[in-house]
Amino acid sequence: MTKTFALIGAAGYIAPRHMKAIKDTGNHLIAALDPNDSVGIIDSYFPQTRFFTEFERFDRHIDKLRRRGDLIDYVSVCSPNYLHDAHCRFALRSDAHAICEKPLVLNPWNIEGLREIEEQTGRKIYSILQLRLHPAIIDLKKKVAENPDKIYDVDLSYITSRGKWYHVSWKGADDKSGGIATNIGVHFYDMLGFIFGPLKENKVHIRSGERGAGYLEFKQARVRWFLSVDQSDLPEHVKGKQPTYRSITVDGDEIEFSGGFTDLHTASYQHILDGEGFALDDAQTSIELVSTIRTLDLTPRLGERHPLTTSQL
Repeated sequence: MTKTFALIGAAGYIAPRHMKAIKDTGNHLIAALDPNDSVGIIDSYFPQTRFFTEFERFDRHIDKLRRRGDLIDYVSVCSPNYLHDAHCRFALRSDAHAICEKPLVLNPWNIEGLREIEEQTGRKIYSILQLRLHPAIIDLKKKVAENPDKIYDVDLSYITSRGKWYHVSWKGADDKSGGIATNIGVHFYDMLGFIFGPLKENKVHIRSGERGAGYLEFKQARVRWFLSVDQSDLPEHVKGKQPTYRSITVDGDEIEFSGGFTDLHTASYQHILDGEGFALDDAQTSIELVSTIRTLDLTPRLGERHPLTTSQL
């Protein structure tokens, strides 16, 4: 049966993947909202969608549909990170389920409020945790599960070049994006917990507006991680050839998962429509992890040397 969707945050980077997922799963986008009107991409998917630049008019339209019995089934939330929980609450109060882009929220205590409104409304909030659906990640999880006593050494590097605009936008403001680890890393941390089990230790060595680095210990893995939005951190062999570099090695073996990323949102939507979406509890661990990364005191103690430099990662 065809489902109807509304979309909050239609002008952002990730919104087209949600539009594509809605179309590819055979459903319809009825209404969309964004304060910016650079949303011509909608024509590629749903040119008849009602579009609003003001939340109040969007809210009025959704409420009018609800009152006449034309309920929206799902609201897709692609707004700036710090607004996700508010827009999820709007979806549930509108008698719709919410599908929320990562990160679900910035702080773990925000999840408690979402649990309460789920109970009050009987509607659900689903988080996009797309790497859990990647075939290479699923295969690795099975391999790890077959060796429950083995501890793996993991190195994770993700460098995605961003221009000067990044730091001027909401993405460059920690109170709005959550910082580098939250904004570009949260789905990787979720993937690590999904594969290697509960988190035991979380150390942060570098935390700035451009990059972050640290050490994580899970039940079955010791992980060194490095994230950056500075193109100067790209390895020499990819500089000038590609703006993004992803690498995950497990005990020295590279895990190839660079392909198939653009289709994972469609897989995520189908997963939700099949009644198997990732719920609030699934997102909890990664939200706690990035919140800790953001708030850990990195002030060196007297006589203590900084444990890592960028060149040592």
